Amino acid sequence: MEEENEFRSWDELIPDALGLIFRKLPLQETLTVIPRVCKSWGRAVAGPYCWQEVDIMEWSKFRTPETITRMLQMLVLRSSGSLRKLCVAGLPNDQSFSFIADHANSLRTLRLPRSEISDLIVEQVAARLSTLTYLDVSYCKTIGGPALEAIGKHCKHLRKLQRCMYGWEVLDKVSQDDEALAIAATMPKLNHLEILYLRISTEAVCQILLKCPELQLLDVRGCYSVKLDERFVKKFSGLKVIGPGSDNEGWDECSNYSVSSGYLAWDFVASVMDDDFDEEMLDEAWEDDQSMEDVEMRFYDGFYLDNGGFDWPLSP
Repeated sequence: MEEENEFRSWDELIPDALGLIFRKLPLQETLTVIPRVCKSWGRAVAGPYCWQEVDIMEWSKFRTPETITRMLQMLVLRSSGSLRKLCVAGLPNDQSFSFIADHANSLRTLRLPRSEISDLIVEQVAARLSTLTYLDVSYCKTIGGPALEAIGKHCKHLRKLQRCMYGWEVLDKVSQDDEALAIAATMPKLNHLEILYLRISTEAVCQILLKCPELQLLDVRGCYSVKLDERFVKKFSGLKVIGPGSDNEGWDECSNYSVSSGYLAWDFVASVMDDDFDEEMLDEAWEDDQSMEDVEMRFYDGFYLDNGGFDWPLSP
């Protein structure tokens, strides 16, 4: 009886169970502390179990393009094709987007705000993103209607789209109706759409409402050319509209998942932000042709020895 009631050791948990636990930890601890606890934990972190959902959004906001690329490649490769969710800010180039698409067989959520990607690359690889249900391409200044049309044609399961901009980013735009019309023509299954501060017309938004019958939330705050008739909006059962002229124009009514306020201060505070990672140590780790375990050890050593003021956890 005593043997039956004994608790199993943590290092005896199966890898996928460990992965579920380790996903709750901060990125730094998962990459630096966990691998040094024991061999079974190290194997779990090196395998796909921890990396089916990769969210490095906060970490990536103030990192160099080279650092973001290296971290992204390491974590996506670790997922071994099982990646379901990826959130990263400031994707630096088309090559990085193509790399993501190459490993997107199971990808359902993709958030890429402030990324430097082009219409051309999106058109080329959109077919590989066919499993997406949630896409965030907010503040991506180098894409437009062609990219959204390609996504809509190939991502038939897309339910949520965030395409928000800052007001000053669209001052040189005469019209972005091509984006709204691409959404209307190719994304009939959308139930959540945020298109803040796009320079779009009332007619283009009406096309979205008419051709996306499953839409439950439409956020057009900052789209000041849009004037929706209240009687027209009421024809769409279950639809909530936030924006100019609506009853829900205030900020408090926005979606809990809205990206509209999450990045507002980036450009103003980037110059005074301290990096949590020792980027010089990170760069050295990838430049040397060493095993992933060595990379993790050098991550940890970089934190603890060179960044003593950051209160990183001690090695077990």
